[in-house]
Amino acid sequence: MTSQLTASTANPVLRVPPASPAAAAAYFGASLAFHADVSDVAAALAADGDPGFVVLDSRSTASWDQGHIPGAVHLPTALIAEQARDLLDPAVPVVTYCWGPGCNGATRAALALAELGHQVKEMLGGFEYWAREGFEFETWEGRERRTADPLTAPVDSDDCGC
Repeated sequence: MTSQLTASTANPVLRVPPASPAAAAAYFGASLAFHADVSDVAAALAADGDPGFVVLDSRSTASWDQGHIPGAVHLPTALIAEQARDLLDPAVPVVTYCWGPGCNGATRAALALAELGHQVKEMLGGFEYWAREGFEFETWEGRERRTADPLTAPVDSDDCGC
């Protein structure tokens, strides 16, 4: 006998049923086309050769000075429409970032770039997770690296296995 959950008896997770496998595959495949994670960006930048994309920090100058990804292009979101054509090659994909998961500045920057014809992804976690995962960053004083937060990165490995 198969038990059917109804809206009145389902737990909060299953109150709205999961999508079909085909719909889920389409959604998660699309998500990967729009997003990159901090570890994947760091690995691509650390590999020998051209990673095939440029990293764009969309925050203010004060935020940039506080810390940014080495090699990133600094272009605050408000200036993208007027300066992107001079700073970015439209043939090279762009990965945007801002402060962190609580900030949608990278999303706004990605939208502005897409509207200008750029291929673009948003880096999930932003600068916060870049620093929390122990990757090197630059400030106005020089380069820094923090110990990786064990809640965001594996303690004894470079690979989380994801």
